[in-house]
Amino acid sequence: MTPEVTLLAADTGGVNGVALAVLIVLFLIVTVAGFMASRFMRADSMESLDEWGLGGRKFGTWITWFLLGGDLYTAYTFVAVPAAMFTTGAVAGFFAVPYTIVLYPIIFIFMARLWSVSHRHGYVTTADFVRGRYDDRGLSLAVAVTGFVATMPYIALQLVGIQAVLEVAGLGGGDSILAKDAPLFIAFALLAAYTYSSGLRAPAVIAFVKDILIYLVIIVAIVYLPGQVGGWDAIFGAAQDKMEATNEVTGKPNGAFIPGAGQYWAYATLALGSAMALFMYPHSVTASLSSNSRNTIRRNAAILPAYSFVLGLLALLGWVAIAAGTQPIGLDGEPNAQLVIPQLFEDMFPAWFAGVAFAAIAIGALVPAAIMSIAAANTFSRNIYKEWLNKDATPAQEAKVSKLMSLLVKAFALIFVLTLDKQNAINFQLLGGIWILQTFPAVVFSLFTRWFHRYGLLVGWAAGMVYGTVEAYQVINPVTGKHFGGSLGMMPGIGEMGYIAITAFTINVVLAIVISAVLNAMKVSNGRDETIAFDYFADADDPRVQKDLAEHHTHDDPYGDPDDIPGNAAAR
Repeated sequence: MTPEVTLLAADTGGVNGVALAVLIVLFLIVTVAGFMASRFMRADSMESLDEWGLGGRKFGTWITWFLLGGDLYTAYTFVAVPAAMFTTGAVAGFFAVPYTIVLYPIIFIFMARLWSVSHRHGYVTTADFVRGRYDDRGLSLAVAVTGFVATMPYIALQLVGIQAVLEVAGLGGGDSILAKDAPLFIAFALLAAYTYSSGLRAPAVIAFVKDILIYLVIIVAIVYLPGQVGGWDAIFGAAQDKMEATNEVTGKPNGAFIPGAGQYWAYATLALGSAMALFMYPHSVTASLSSNSRNTIRRNAAILPAYSFVLGLLALLGWVAIAAGTQPIGLDGEPNAQLVIPQLFEDMFPAWFAGVAFAAIAIGALVPAAIMSIAAANTFSRNIYKEWLNKDATPAQEAKVSKLMSLLVKAFALIFVLTLDKQNAINFQLLGGIWILQTFPAVVFSLFTRWFHRYGLLVGWAAGMVYGTVEAYQVINPVTGKHFGGSLGMMPGIGEMGYIAITAFTINVVLAIVISAVLNAMKVSNGRDETIAFDYFADADDPRVQKDLAEHHTHDDPYGDPDDIPGNAAAR
């Protein structure tokens, strides 16, 4: 660590006027773009979930690439991954890189099938598909509620990214909530307004700006910063020294420079479980179903790993910050690792470029927050409101309820972050990851077979949810002493620490198999399947799909079956 770097890190403080001005200008640009997005691929009417919530299912390869990239690689990702590398090293931080690599072959296999059957039947959510596959309201509700609840803290965590930027820029030091959090209120009020008016088209347009800024900032940082702190040898040396040093509180090493033999299972299960879970979240499915063909999904599975490369570079910035001597201290005077990347950029770059980096993170929060709120709202409108509260709801009523719910979801996220400790949001997000993986059998297995019985899937889901929640509760944070202190637990039968979600998922699947075998042998009804084999291979240019779509445009209910023949149009 050079004296010059130490001086830079020590002299920070107050409001960074230039960086803040750049941040505000770029934020205003994307706000205008968000309001104008309703003209993008303009629809005759936005009064349906297909148009407002899925962008008319019209997005091509590049729009989908930017949208999915903006959706999956969130502001919290760009704050938390290097922060984890900075504090605890490779197991907690770098597993995100292999998990996003493993992810894409998985979605290449199943997501095109989900797109096809959803396109044929007008499905908007995974719960829609489960309802149609098994004609079971209970199993559909379980999938819908799990997705909705798991998404809520994910939205709240996007605020953590914005707060980190504002704090390093010098805002948020007032005593009153109004003075301290006014910028956050304004940002999310604007987000709520243009999401309400433009729907999914807003984050699709803004994602272009967000992703270009992210690529620019990270590439510049990874080229420029190593030379300022002594090169990669010095960076890795400083990181190794910190990770191997003894933590005064726990009496153990601070972290892992390279995962040791006892950490292989933790590293592998975190990567695999996270990869399996990510596209179970409603926001990932929403972004995927907005594409215009099944081949668009597959092309994106092939090119999205470019983001994984950038994520790997970003993760290494956590270790660059160690070599640079970055001190992530909040305005309250307490250490806060979540500030490490914004603080690194403020310490090491001119103020104007620090402003660009701040804008990249802040705008990076807007895109996923918009998609997540739309996805959660679609889930509520279609699978709770229409299914349980108003079965005769028209498409316009569904869209109206979804718009209103998107506002409530954002308001809840804002209140959640402002009134509760940020660690609670992080803990709930970890719990959400455990929960959402338990919907995998009901969704992904059912895309390929109906051998699994609906009651077996429901019991397996319930068992996985209960086990995962209880095990996560029993994880105690060694520093704070609080429950839900992490997502790793002892794996029964293996005797190694691993991702709790994978253990819960294993219990889920075993129970689903056993119960399904028994119920199938007893010939218990498995419900009515409204899909046919062809539905899982249909593409946008298929004549039968075109016929169905044309009939829907002249039919009173675009989610109804115009000729009452199951399997050739949307049956609900």
